[in-house]
Amino acid sequence: MEGISVPGIGSGLDINGLVTQLVAVERAPAQQQIDSQRARVSTKISALGQLNASLDGIKTAFTALRDGSVFQQRSASSSDSAVLKVTAAPSANVGKFSVEVLSLSATQKLSSGPIASADTAVGTGTLSLTVNGKSSVLSFNSSNNSLSAIRDAINAAPDNPGVNASIITGSDGAHLVLTARDSGLAGAVSVTASGGDGGLAALTFVAGGGSNGLSEITAAADSKALIDGITVSSGNNRISDAISGVTLDLVAAKPGAQIAVDVSTNRSGIVAAVNTLATRFNALVTTSRQLASFNANTGSAGPLLGDSTLRAVQNDISQALSSRSSGAGIESLSDLGLRFNLDGSLTLDTTALNKALDADVSSVQAVFSAESTLGQRLGNVFDRFLGSQGAIATRSTSLTASQRQLDSQQERLDLRIAATESRLRAQFSALDSLLAGLQSTSNFLSQQLAGIAANNS
Repeated sequence: MEGISVPGIGSGLDINGLVTQLVAVERAPAQQQIDSQRARVSTKISALGQLNASLDGIKTAFTALRDGSVFQQRSASSSDSAVLKVTAAPSANVGKFSVEVLSLSATQKLSSGPIASADTAVGTGTLSLTVNGKSSVLSFNSSNNSLSAIRDAINAAPDNPGVNASIITGSDGAHLVLTARDSGLAGAVSVTASGGDGGLAALTFVAGGGSNGLSEITAAADSKALIDGITVSSGNNRISDAISGVTLDLVAAKPGAQIAVDVSTNRSGIVAAVNTLATRFNALVTTSRQLASFNANTGSAGPLLGDSTLRAVQNDISQALSSRSSGAGIESLSDLGLRFNLDGSLTLDTTALNKALDADVSSVQAVFSAESTLGQRLGNVFDRFLGSQGAIATRSTSLTASQRQLDSQQERLDLRIAATESRLRAQFSALDSLLAGLQSTSNFLSQQLAGIAANNS
């Protein structure tokens, strides 16, 4: 059996401690250099990511203006929302209208006369229920002609044209109540009976008929309104086909009252979109300042201090937003109230922007179009710096390659240090063995000398 080797046991030297310290001294300079380079590269990659995100935020804000959708949004107002509510789609034309709500729609409701109870037989034969040209024919005989059975048959009919049946029991007896599912004249119900014992005649109703068995509790009615003096109607209380792109929701009838309806460009949406562009640019200014900062007191610097890509982004985006187009009308963003401050940030003067919108919304929209000077220059900036082939991504790719090189350096350093440690252990083990042998010889000689001295005494 091989013996267990414990470094230093022969000589008493702390070989493990010596080797560990020597290896640490050998590794330290190269390891510090690798760690320092790795930290710088990682910080730069993160900083470029922040720069990319800030610039992409400007692109997103500008795209919302460039595609023109924000300029097509409409806002609609009613001078009396308790009577009339208004909404407008982007397709609505800008304009002002006067609306008078004459009446609201009504849902027809019919009721039978009193019948002894819900279980009382009404009669045999067929009932035909018709709504807006669609009919359902139901047959009843002595096994299924109670008032409750008739109600259930109407509600369960697969071809029910639009009628709900219920029973209300009053002090005088049970009443079958039929309610149209849809309001307006188109939802009106007619009920006819045929065959059998004639008892089902108590459940019939035909508008204008003189011998109806059902009484009309509520008559079907369309809503009616006057729009600039023109009569319009609807089967419900929503009128959506009278003014293109505009929906009128009738809340209450108020004959004689003129409700002012104003359909206009959604100013608040445009102002918010332009302000977002300024906000996103200011965020880039703040981020750039942080990334290129320098603290003279501590000597600490931002990760992109003096970086050419950062300087190029700052210069190009500022020049693009400062660009002017020749010709009459709006020539630059400053004409819309977007103006640069001394610190390089943007401020939006909403009064100036609203003034420009009052003058001509289409001219404001044109400033942000892809074909405008601003649109072309910003597009060039985004193409140059953003995307997988942009300058920022290219720099990040280069730095990532540097990280891989550092990984290779780390592997080589680990192998070299491992070899150094192995060599040192071998050398110290040999020294340990040598010292152990010398110690053994010394002990032997000491014993011999002691014996000689004892014999001579």
